[in-house]
Amino acid sequence: MAHWPREPHDPGGAAVSTVSTASTADTGGTAGAGGTAGAAGTGRPSLTQRRREATSYEIAEAAAALFSERGFEATTVDDIARAAGISLRTFYRYCPAKEDAMTPVLTAGVATLVEELALRPASEPVTEAVQAAFTTATAGARYEEPGQTVRLIQVMSRVPEIRLRWLAAARAMQDRLVPVLAARTGRPESALETRVLAACLIDAVTVALEHWAAEGGHEPLPAVSARALALLRLAQ
Repeated sequence: MAHWPREPHDPGGAAVSTVSTASTADTGGTAGAGGTAGAAGTGRPSLTQRRREATSYEIAEAAAALFSERGFEATTVDDIARAAGISLRTFYRYCPAKEDAMTPVLTAGVATLVEELALRPASEPVTEAVQAAFTTATAGARYEEPGQTVRLIQVMSRVPEIRLRWLAAARAMQDRLVPVLAARTGRPESALETRVLAACLIDAVTVALEHWAAEGGHEPLPAVSARALALLRLAQ
């Protein structure tokens, strides 16, 4: 029967890690006092990183609300900056254009998934490892009380300009996932099986997120992702 490839046995259950656990956000420089936790090897984002991530999310929430209310074309960068409580200069430090207002949020979740997957035990089957990593990556109030997150994903799904950014981000995350999967399965990064597996996994969690948001976020997201991953099977 077709099934997911299993990883090489690791008697110690050690995690196969090929990516850094540091946040993917650009810190914009060296963190000041109290902001060096990420660099201390703890895997915890620095204070500067957390502030940047919070600002990115505020911009994305403001953009999603305006896109929903006024439409994408009728919303200006000035509108988004004003709603987010930031200057135009700050907006452009985070986003080259209004089409990019939601990109940092769209990429952050998948980036966390890749990082968490790299920390899973090497002996764990791929589907189980991905599900566990996805559950960890989506833990927190944004998904437990999902109103704003649902709106973000709904806007991403139906606004073509934003969806293009989402698809590009997903493609970039496939490339980040490839070395993690290669390390787990023992296959080369260039192998067709490795690259197709990466594409299938990213597509599965993307569709799971979109379905979850389309249904209003009522079903627990880990349950939705588990159903999506259960549908995936790869031939030996």
